[in-house]
Amino acid sequence: MTRLQELEQQAGQLPEGERAVLVARLLATLPPMLADADGGVAEARRRDAELDANPSAGHTDKQFRAAIAASRNQNTFSKSGMVPQLRHRSS
Repeated sequence: MTRLQELEQQAGQLPEGERAVLVARLLATLPPMLADADGGVAEARRRDAELDANPSAGHTDKQFRAAIAASRNQNTFSKSGMVPQLRHRSS
């Protein structure tokens, strides 16, 4: 087992609050990956327009919350190491 796997296993055993603190501290040590000049406004507008054009591309509030709960229950990442992108739509 690699050191990273050992750390991940140990971190996974922490209570949710402690895991959140650990994640925040680790993220603070990394350089910003997506530093938009407009603070993400253009991306938000693009996603909004995408959902307006195709509302079925998003999730209802109920679907969104269920997906979040499911990802928390799995407590694992996809093979890419990234959490699946969820798009929220109202109602």
